[in-house]
Amino acid sequence: MGHIFNFSAGPAVLPTEVLQQARDEMLDWHGSGMSVMEMSHRGKEFMSIAAKVEADLRELVGIPANYKVLFLSGGASSQFAMVPMNLLRGKKSANYVNTGEWSKKAIKEAKKYCTVNIAASSEDANFTYVPPQDAWHVDPGAAYLHYTPNETIGGVEFNWIPDLSRVNGDMPLVADISSSFMSRPLDITRFGLIYAGAQKNMGPAGLTVVIAREDLLGATVPGTPTMFDYKIHADNDSMYNTPPTYPMYIAGLVFEWLKKKGGLSAMESINIAKAKLLYDLFDTTDFYRCPVARADRSRMNVPFTLKNTALDDEFLKQAQARGLIQLKGHRSVGGMRASIYNAMPLEGVRVLVEFMKEFASNHA
Repeated sequence: MGHIFNFSAGPAVLPTEVLQQARDEMLDWHGSGMSVMEMSHRGKEFMSIAAKVEADLRELVGIPANYKVLFLSGGASSQFAMVPMNLLRGKKSANYVNTGEWSKKAIKEAKKYCTVNIAASSEDANFTYVPPQDAWHVDPGAAYLHYTPNETIGGVEFNWIPDLSRVNGDMPLVADISSSFMSRPLDITRFGLIYAGAQKNMGPAGLTVVIAREDLLGATVPGTPTMFDYKIHADNDSMYNTPPTYPMYIAGLVFEWLKKKGGLSAMESINIAKAKLLYDLFDTTDFYRCPVARADRSRMNVPFTLKNTALDDEFLKQAQARGLIQLKGHRSVGGMRASIYNAMPLEGVRVLVEFMKEFASNHA
């Protein structure tokens, strides 16, 4: 097969330049005689890598000094437990917004540690929209409010940040931002804590980034394992145990690539253009349908169905023959899904759209 455009939801496509640099440095990083995979995480070589990774991330996102950056293992799914363990801080309840499969998983885990108040839910419409904030029922005495800015499976994205000032100005806002992190600028100061798995926009699977306001750390629930205590990791600069060293290194290369591209504002413009190509197609034909409310469509994960579902297998077969792979929707919702993260070039989306137009014309 020739050139591939990989629309996987994660682990996802990485920039070609990053893969090429990793290839060139695989056996000998900067004259050290070692691969990054072989380095001691406490050696001067890797310590220099780790310092630059954090510095570049802080620069790209604009992370203030009073926020700690943690590089952890365990995926975003581990954070479903770590968030209540660390942020309940003596309170008995937490607010959660339920907008899809990943919200549901976070809610299920949090219920092991506290009473969960569902502040809002879009389950009534099969998770195809974002509930407007004026309809939320937030418990003002709860420890925090957790939401998922972008639901990878359902393709629903918040294009705004919740404002808790009218409810409780001291309530931390917490976000599982795995599939939209670094796809657009973000005001970190609006959040108490965010977390993201790397395998969407940052690097390979195995690395999870947590960005937490420092004053929220250090009051875990009784019995919290040492490895689940954010403050332990913060006090040890993510080196309490061996961190995911190679994924951190690759993430660092991605951050360098993003800086060369002009940063997150430049990347947002490209992502808007990519998403528009697909959504414009949906809005001008009835052969394809996107189930998500127009105002809440994701720029990162674009779900769609064919008018005639009997053509699904043929669509996927022909797409793969064109080098358009990983377009099958998540098993829980079916249909198709094109994930168009930062590293997916505009050309890849153009090729996909042209194929979709041709397929629709041939099967009208």
